[in-house]
Amino acid sequence: MKMSRLVAFSSSLLLGTVLALTGAGVAQAKESAAAVDYVALGDSYSSGVGAGSYDSASGDCKRSTRAYPALWKAANNPASFAFTACSGARTGDVTAGQLGPLNSATDLVSISIGGNDAGFADVMTTCVLQSEATCLNRIATARAYVDSTLPGKLDSVYSAISAKAPSARVVVLGYPRFYQLGGSCIAGLSEKERTAINGAADYLNAATAKRAADHGFTFGDVTSTFTGHEICSGSAWLHSVNWLNIGESYHPTAAGQSGGYLPVLNSRA
Repeated sequence: MKMSRLVAFSSSLLLGTVLALTGAGVAQAKESAAAVDYVALGDSYSSGVGAGSYDSASGDCKRSTRAYPALWKAANNPASFAFTACSGARTGDVTAGQLGPLNSATDLVSISIGGNDAGFADVMTTCVLQSEATCLNRIATARAYVDSTLPGKLDSVYSAISAKAPSARVVVLGYPRFYQLGGSCIAGLSEKERTAINGAADYLNAATAKRAADHGFTFGDVTSTFTGHEICSGSAWLHSVNWLNIGESYHPTAAGQSGGYLPVLNSRA
């Protein structure tokens, strides 16, 4: 009987210790997140174009309260948060106008950039409005740009971030594949065009990931979180052509921001 009481007491003591340590760990994690100074840079995929609920003060940059940076901020309550990502931004726009909030105290930086430099919007416009051959030629031109010119432009952005925020953890987010091949779409682009567009997204991501790694940054690949939610999937987290608001075409929906981008940032922040 005494032994049973001793075992019960020991078990209770062990459980109490575990719960106390767990509680301390949760509190420490919350305190750690709250101490983070976070700056969100980038293009429309980071500003949240396509997600709606835009901050009127952000004007044409269309920063959304449903974009992954704003969602991360709401969940983690960082010590400071600066959101300078802007619709249409290219690498030069980041270095010229988005880096102001960065400093030696910055702990976390997120960014998606390079798609506009590579001609993302023009590729999709060409493919939607012109022939298959013209579409494939335009994609080939974009891939050549990714080979020849984009790496140097990414280097300029990444070097500028490191210079202003040398202690920050920098998470570079990629782009999703647009189409589920063999999916539910019965009109629009050909399967050959969709395959080529997906391949171009992979090509851009691979080039971006390499430049990020060479700068000691972390690359966040979102293709896996968007798998099953591409256009033609029947459960798309990306807008197809939106004739009522053409600027939202081929951008993540609010579900794409919360389900496609936020988990990747969470796992790498």
